Amino acid sequence: MPAPSSNIRSRIAVGWDAATWWRWVSRVTLGEAAGFLFPVLVVLSGADDLATGPWLAALLLAGAAEGAVLGWAQSSVLATLIPELSRTDWILRTAMAAAVAWGIGLGPSTWAAGVVDLPVVAVVVLAVSAGVVLLCSIGLAQWTVLRRHVPAAVRWIAWTAGAWMVALGVFTAVTTPLWQPGQGAVTVSLIGVLGGLLMAATMAAVTGVGLLRLLAAPASAVR
Repeated sequence: MPAPSSNIRSRIAVGWDAATWWRWVSRVTLGEAAGFLFPVLVVLSGADDLATGPWLAALLLAGAAEGAVLGWAQSSVLATLIPELSRTDWILRTAMAAAVAWGIGLGPSTWAAGVVDLPVVAVVVLAVSAGVVLLCSIGLAQWTVLRRHVPAAVRWIAWTAGAWMVALGVFTAVTTPLWQPGQGAVTVSLIGVLGGLLMAATMAAVTGVGLLRLLAAPASAVR
């Protein structure tokens, strides 16, 4: 694939731009937090009472909706930096990747429940592999769009994976001590929303730094 054309490259911000970083962080935080409400609404709707198949389908659809909103928020900023970027491709691929990530995350309680019966080594290998795919899924999907315009776009996969790893760690650290047995669905959901907001802000802050570093990469960098 040819290198980004000079007219595209000239419209991309170079170096640290606090205003761009803040615009990215604010929009992406709100987008991810709003998108995270879809899975929360699924829980509040009583989907936990459904059979495994319909329950999994509902959460996968909610995950795709979450990804679509996230992709919309991200692309609203990217479009101002890279006018030729296809917002439709970015949104659709982010939505599909989010559904994949949700599918992997729900695996231990659904389709992959039998994995625990395998030898320990096999369980560890599968768990690590699944974790890598989960963390890289969104970045990999978005890279297929970003690589058309930005040098060194492959680094976006690592930035996104790292951001989600830290963000999920924040979510776990906040929600685990707050969630207690016997809590009602509303309480559980409110705790989840709080965790989701902090998760979104963390992910947005880290990917914002990564984005600006990518946009400052020389045109000769690996894509």
